[in-house]
Amino acid sequence: MMNKKPETQTAPKSPTTQTERRGNRRCHITQLMRIRPSDPKKPQFEDLRGSMSVSRSGVYFQTSEPGYEVGLRLFVTMPYSNDPASLNREYLAEVVRRDVLPTGMFGIGIKILMEMGVQHSYNFGASTPF
Repeated sequence: MMNKKPETQTAPKSPTTQTERRGNRRCHITQLMRIRPSDPKKPQFEDLRGSMSVSRSGVYFQTSEPGYEVGLRLFVTMPYSNDPASLNREYLAEVVRRDVLPTGMFGIGIKILMEMGVQHSYNFGASTPF
């Protein structure tokens, strides 16, 4: 009778790690944003949402607004405040990701394309004609 060699056990292979495709680090911060479509031909909405994840070139957030679609261009005011003394920055952005979440909401990823400028919220009371 031949003796079989004892089987050697190898360590289980570790799961393959997926390469990170993002170019910039992300910060998990909540920052209030005002989001509107920039294309006047698209259905218009105004969405006030808090960010979930922010990087130098993009933002991820959750919303119940169904009007977002990949490729949609947006005006994003971030950080947003309706305080009359606040200096809000507005950006042109594009939707690059739209996830349908189990909660019925949508996970939206946007890429910041360019800064449009600072939006002033001055309110000097009733306007008077000159």
